[in-house]
Amino acid sequence: MTTSTVETLSTLAEAIDELAAADSLEEVQRRVHAAARRLTGADGAELVMRDGRNCHCVEEDAIVPLLKGRRFALEDCVSGWSMIHHEPVVIEDIYADERVPHDLYRATAVKSLLVVPIRSNDPLGAIGLYWAEPHRASHEEVAVVRALAGSSAGALERARLTKEVERRRITEEDLRELSERDPLTGVLNRRAWDQALASAVRKGGDPLYIALLDLDHFKGYNDRNGHPAGDDLLRRAATAWRSAVRAVDVVARYGGEEFAVLLAGCEEDVALDIAERLRLAAIDEQRVSIGLARWDGTESPASLVDRADHALYSAKRAGRNRVMIAP
Repeated sequence: MTTSTVETLSTLAEAIDELAAADSLEEVQRRVHAAARRLTGADGAELVMRDGRNCHCVEEDAIVPLLKGRRFALEDCVSGWSMIHHEPVVIEDIYADERVPHDLYRATAVKSLLVVPIRSNDPLGAIGLYWAEPHRASHEEVAVVRALAGSSAGALERARLTKEVERRRITEEDLRELSERDPLTGVLNRRAWDQALASAVRKGGDPLYIALLDLDHFKGYNDRNGHPAGDDLLRRAATAWRSAVRAVDVVARYGGEEFAVLLAGCEEDVALDIAERLRLAAIDEQRVSIGLARWDGTESPASLVDRADHALYSAKRAGRNRVMIAP
């Protein structure tokens, strides 16, 4: 075995190890074409992925980029021919081969090509190499690029699967987030509030308070300024109230102009202080009435909300713009 062969095999082994260690599709793609160029000494290398009936040049390693980002029909490029026929293409003179779109290369220095499909059965892409001087790829060069392509297939499939799983996970998280948020104000919606309160009651233990907030004379504000202004007021009020509570507190839109806040792990003086901050955070001279209730340790979430609601209406009857705590 010659010294050059040993060096080539060593470089191939390193490239295969790098592909195995790559943890993203983009990293695999970058390493494939870079390794191909190192292994052959070509003047340029590109990674072309199959996209339906098209070829998409996703990565390129060259002194002067030629095709990165471009798409071609499978039938209109050498990479497509290689994928369709499941075999490597060795071209010493690109202008003497009908498979090459000559007009594409006239403005370049490319003279020779080697294209190897990634995966012989149902290729998912191709590795392309080109030289600026006439060059006929040797059997050794073809063999080493085929070996790289074989390792690339597994790495690309693994990375694509990982990316798809991550995309689905993010989508599922986004959908869950959307399902829990009030679309107008961005705080939790009634359904998510009910779940959060039920969970807090099940856990028990720490002192637990809830506050129900109702914007005073909101109907009159809507009548005077219009519903778009009313919606804007609700958005800004929700933002102000989120800023007025602790990071652990839960703010939700309970319905209409009524909001709810879950205060866990605080004694009465802290709960009253937070409720007062909420009252003072009202927007555009619009005041807010607040009913505050402490969970007694045994009652149901519905009973706790009912007591806070009675305290809220006591605040309304007492003149609004105040905090009332349930007995």
